[in-house]
Amino acid sequence: MTTETTPTTAPELEVTRWFNTETSPSLAGLRGEVVVIEAFQMLCPGCVSHGIPQAQRIQQNFGDDVALFGLHTVFEHHEAMTPVSLEAFLHEYKITFPVGVDAHTPGESTPVTMGRYRLRGTPSLVVIDRGGRLRVNAFGHVEDLPLGAALARLIDQPRPKANP
Repeated sequence: MTTETTPTTAPELEVTRWFNTETSPSLAGLRGEVVVIEAFQMLCPGCVSHGIPQAQRIQQNFGDDVALFGLHTVFEHHEAMTPVSLEAFLHEYKITFPVGVDAHTPGESTPVTMGRYRLRGTPSLVVIDRGGRLRVNAFGHVEDLPLGAALARLIDQPRPKANP
């Protein structure tokens, strides 16, 4: 798991469509919360076997203590991974946390949010602290125990005071 030694402000998500939520969440609107983002592609074997199940375990074990999102960030096989296909995938895998579709600029191979976070591929796990700072940016399989410990430490930190 890669932790940021000098945390920087997490860039905003650029999402074209949300699933499993009535609102369009934003990082600015979630300031004060610990945010976990699981970046995945539905045709990615590591995402299906590791990333998504881990996100579901985070949801099950941490509940409302973290704001959990999926980010469907497609950088290959665009024709197969449409929002219609994603909707069926979310249903089949019983994914209930909010999932956003990463924006894609025509002619660019890397989706917008994926580029902003300099993600190397999928699955990728991003953790943002209560102050909106990027604390974890990990590619590939992330062990549950160190991740759970890192999340618990961030959850235990006090919420930042609002500016008057």
